[in-house]
Amino acid sequence: MLKLVAEVASAPNTRARTHSTGHFGVLPSEYATPLALALTEVVTNAVEHGLAGTDGTVTIDAVRTDEKLHVSVRDTGHGLKDGRIGQGLGTQIIRTLIQGELGGSIDWQGSEGKGTEVTIDIPMRWLKK
Repeated sequence: MLKLVAEVASAPNTRARTHSTGHFGVLPSEYATPLALALTEVVTNAVEHGLAGTDGTVTIDAVRTDEKLHVSVRDTGHGLKDGRIGQGLGTQIIRTLIQGELGGSIDWQGSEGKGTEVTIDIPMRWLKK
């Protein structure tokens, strides 16, 4: 069973509060592991880049239906400069885990000064019930 623990390292002069809602349900390890790795990277990016040098919140919401697992990670930070996501290694790792390993989709939304929201959808057909 995947249980997300909201503990993150923070950048200097950054205070990150976390909040989570919903449930992931029981996932087999071959799906829980890549999902946990991807979410760790998303939350770390939110703290290190989105909230750098400020106080803010990172919220993780999970909703599981018969069709899909929907996860949203929102921060109240700086947002995406010019509305664009980075092209760094972390972003590539996240895409590989979600799209390649889990057959899901991932989307980044945000604008400068208004925080960022990352949404992940994983079809349940890829998951054993």
